[in-house]
Amino acid sequence: MRLAERCGLPRLVTEKVKLTGVTNGAGAAADTKVTSIVGGMAAGADSIDDLDVLRHGAMPAVFAGIRAPSTLGTFLRAFTHGHALQLHAVHRRFLGALAAHTPLLPGAGEMAFIDVDSTHKRIYGRTKQGAEYGRFKGIRTLHPLLATICTPQSRPVIAGVRMRRGKAADSRGAPKFVSEALATAAEAG
Repeated sequence: MRLAERCGLPRLVTEKVKLTGVTNGAGAAADTKVTSIVGGMAAGADSIDDLDVLRHGAMPAVFAGIRAPSTLGTFLRAFTHGHALQLHAVHRRFLGALAAHTPLLPGAGEMAFIDVDSTHKRIYGRTKQGAEYGRFKGIRTLHPLLATICTPQSRPVIAGVRMRRGKAADSRGAPKFVSEALATAAEAG
């Protein structure tokens, strides 16, 4: 989390993420909520309920401003497509700062690969936004586009994710997404 702070994650969130139109306070302290989510993920959380890991043991001594999982869930549910694009802008700039502070993509000056794929993720809840019955009969899915950057000496780094409806064609939104992935790769060096 100190590395995230050095790379400006809280500042970027404060500058870029504006949750307008929410009346329940979900948009307050977005920087603290995003860093709580990132800290929880670094500690092994893979769901909103798992973000409670930051409230156990001595973690509150290490992390200031920890938010309850229910508060973080309310925050995430307040996001519209436009708000998700704000987070994408934070991600792109943060990835550039992270690459400047660490050997994230060694050898990127010589050769880098950008991989863009679509995938289907099965969804079980009936109220999940964007989930639809699509290509797989009887199975509700989300259908995101994913972009990664890697070099021959590095592991893949996520350059971007764009959610689409389950019924979307594999190529839907790909040209713009690829140009954004190229811009992200350039920003990451």
